[in-house]
Amino acid sequence: MTEINDAMHDDELYDEDNASLYEHYRFEADKGQSPLRVDKYLMNRIENATRNKIQKAAKDGNILVNEEPVKSNYKVKPYDVIRIVFEHPPYEFLLTPEDIPLNIVYEDDQLIVINKEAGMVVHPGHGNYSGTLINALAFHFENLPMNSSERPGLVHRLDKDTSGLLVVAKTEEAMADLSQQFFEKTPKREYVALVWGDIEEDKGTIEGNIGRNPKNRLQNIVYEGEDADLGKPAITHYSVMERLGYVTLVSCELETGRTHQIRVHLKHIGHTLFNDERYGGDLILKGTTFNKYRQFVDNCFSVLPRQALHAKTLGFIHPSTKEYMEFTSELPEDMEACLERWRNYAKHVM
Repeated sequence: MTEINDAMHDDELYDEDNASLYEHYRFEADKGQSPLRVDKYLMNRIENATRNKIQKAAKDGNILVNEEPVKSNYKVKPYDVIRIVFEHPPYEFLLTPEDIPLNIVYEDDQLIVINKEAGMVVHPGHGNYSGTLINALAFHFENLPMNSSERPGLVHRLDKDTSGLLVVAKTEEAMADLSQQFFEKTPKREYVALVWGDIEEDKGTIEGNIGRNPKNRLQNIVYEGEDADLGKPAITHYSVMERLGYVTLVSCELETGRTHQIRVHLKHIGHTLFNDERYGGDLILKGTTFNKYRQFVDNCFSVLPRQALHAKTLGFIHPSTKEYMEFTSELPEDMEACLERWRNYAKHVM
């Protein structure tokens, strides 16, 4: 759910102009925005939203443009401020503790390191109000400190379908210290990814400012040239671990931590993550046209029904002891099963 929360205010606040309404979403149209129906505009920006729901919100007076209610056929113009308001607070703030098992790899009185399974959303958001890591944390731990977005314990995030390690703060001291470390980009974060294509260089660095894709706000893209200032600086270091013909296994180390950074940067250099549906990796991007090959790839997609990305290594300075700590997690079974299939394919066919 990082996609939605980066498009929203960090603080969805009570609407003081109308004491019965709460702000759920806010967007500001870019200076180059061409006229576009507000329902279509919002469809491109709110994950899991349907046209019917958006049109109903407009009919009920819940869509405001420059603080005035509009109909669904209103044409969005440059610099318009679009807000969606309802009489109830955002559901992600109605946190319900849930007895969900957690894979805790380390815990002390200051922090917890968790190995997150693929498919688990980190925090509640639109369309995912239960079953999240935050719901589980609220059940297993009391009085976790709130971050700047009022989310208990969270110092950083992983995408829903990315597996691997993340650290959670248990005290205000740990929250402040770890948050500062991530702000200063000092923690070690190594990911393992399976990508389409044979990467030419054994290692390299991808630099490119990342920002929202104006044509699809659920994606990010690399902005270059005169448009570079539309994105935020991002740096990814990569090295090839294994070449498997039409796919490559790579290690990626983040110097920055932008939303979807590895997914966007690798696509930018022509190597989209294997089975990354949001960025087109769920199509056959490399290989032959033989039906047998298509069946093989479909089988790999079935074994690994998500983007092939795992947060393998996490290192940081302990908030209290000031000692460096580093944790490593093995590749999950779905990625290993997919890799074994590619290894066998490359051995017998390539």
